[in-house]
Amino acid sequence: MSVIRSFLANNAISEGKKVKALVTGGAGFIGSNIANKLLEMGFSVRILDDLSSGYRSNVPEKAEFIEGSVVDGDVTKEAAAGVDYIFHLAASVGNKRAIDNPISDATINVLGTLNVLEAARATGVKKLVYSSSAGIFGELKTIPIKEDHPRDPDSPYGVSKLAAEKDCLAYMKLYGIPVVCLRYFNVFGVHQRFDAYGNVIPIFADRILKGIPITIFGDGEQTRDFVNAKDVAQANIKSALSEATGVFNIGSASRITINHLAELMMKVSEASVEIEYEPERSGDVRDSLADVSQARDAFGFEPSSDIEAGLKDYMSWIGTDPITRGRLGL
Repeated sequence: MSVIRSFLANNAISEGKKVKALVTGGAGFIGSNIANKLLEMGFSVRILDDLSSGYRSNVPEKAEFIEGSVVDGDVTKEAAAGVDYIFHLAASVGNKRAIDNPISDATINVLGTLNVLEAARATGVKKLVYSSSAGIFGELKTIPIKEDHPRDPDSPYGVSKLAAEKDCLAYMKLYGIPVVCLRYFNVFGVHQRFDAYGNVIPIFADRILKGIPITIFGDGEQTRDFVNAKDVAQANIKSALSEATGVFNIGSASRITINHLAELMMKVSEASVEIEYEPERSGDVRDSLADVSQARDAFGFEPSSDIEAGLKDYMSWIGTDPITRGRLGL
């Protein structure tokens, strides 16, 4: 029996009681996918988000919503009151954003995480699942990447995520808070919209919808491990309900070049735009590929491997997304 089926069969939900979860950053891309899955399972869900990068429309109707930031310790403690599980996703995300605003990046990612940890300590949660990043590794020395790969981040973003991860593990040792840190690789999927600081997939999608050239930095032969947000939601919930603690890689365990990504996105969109090449950007790694065997063994994580199908679903969603269409004047 899977971890999730066992949970549904045996815990308080089946007795008519609601297990409560807090999702920080739950109005964002990944957080909203997790919130929706939790509600589908019968959890009571509370979301804390300051809407600086998330969207109010991403918040599920059945979720309780608190508008506020994890940088505010009092609001964070209020949001954590009475919850059983915390899924901490509120963050400043991305290398370029952190390079442009390193103080803001550290304030949100490090201080914000400490506030969440203090709230978890005060309320005695069953487990905290922290959303970390493969950005903590820096330029890769070996492929695929195992959890014990050297951690040598080369951007303020990677440094802040690693510092927050270390804080989570320290709190587990000092205060006995069960913690799982999930190191995401390149996540994509529903609710991921264009952001100049964001992931390559929504940026490419934006240009394809506009019918303008795609820009690729470098020669395009750099590789990335793209993992669907549905799989990331699966990993969060399975890890929370398991006995597992510690750090785990969360990726698809496969990789493609950026050139091939552009080709696939045009294929599933049935559209064609030119590709323009620019010099490489500082802080970008050359290759990326996750070894997810530890997550598979510890809590049954099983990523989907069909990126073309995932991209087709994503392009279908974003082509009908009212926010995207309104921004593009479609």
